[in-house]
Amino acid sequence: MSEQTAPLRIVRLDGDVAEVVLDQPQLLNRFDTALHHAFTEAIAALGRDLSVRAIALTSTGSAFSAGGDFDAMRLAHGDPAIQRRTVADARHLLEALLGVPQPIVAAIQGPAIGLGATVALSCDSVVAARGARIADPHVSVGLVAGDGGAIVWEAAVGILRAKRYLLSGDPLDAETGYAIGLVTDLVDQPDEAAPAARELATRIAALPPLAVQGTKQVLNRGLRRRVGELLELGLALEQQTMASADHLEAVNTFGERRTPTFTGN
Repeated sequence: MSEQTAPLRIVRLDGDVAEVVLDQPQLLNRFDTALHHAFTEAIAALGRDLSVRAIALTSTGSAFSAGGDFDAMRLAHGDPAIQRRTVADARHLLEALLGVPQPIVAAIQGPAIGLGATVALSCDSVVAARGARIADPHVSVGLVAGDGGAIVWEAAVGILRAKRYLLSGDPLDAETGYAIGLVTDLVDQPDEAAPAARELATRIAALPPLAVQGTKQVLNRGLRRRVGELLELGLALEQQTMASADHLEAVNTFGERRTPTFTGN
């Protein structure tokens, strides 16, 4: 049984597993407004579905997700109303992900960038192909990594490594991510990531659900506390940088293929 909700699909697998498929490969599964809203709604709905015991998060095409939408960033730069909506959308997405009682297993077959990395690292297990790149380059485009990246990277790898990669925006491959704690399961080839995630989700779904979900609730308590402590500050600072000259310079130079000049404004 399959339900189509563009730009993603929800597929009910055998047993008690649901698969959420990011399905706009022509856009590298970037989190534009349509995917942002569809994904948040899909995850929240599955969280309320008592017949679902585990969720696999996969995607089509060469990228897991290229992150944010540069066109939307340009629109938000000069429009406080769009900035506020963007911040609210980010809050709702992270709260939905961390509020789902069922375990979520993410499959990274290709680049997971920015918000794409945050979404994957907010899951409960991360299966990745060895060569897949993971990065949060918010700072590279003049933005504070306030929409959850600073929280989930620190939870996965500790404060020093989180600073190392978030303050530089440098990417790392999944094999390095596995060594430092960003990735839980490695596969050799991109086309092996989704099947491995489905298999792990199926094994978890076969276990006693009260025990599994209770254990996840305990483990997530500290993470949700950190969200309560840090998310509002992070989103407020990110919203400030949405209106900065440096952010617009970074976005424009990306398309123009020239070296940006940053002024601190």
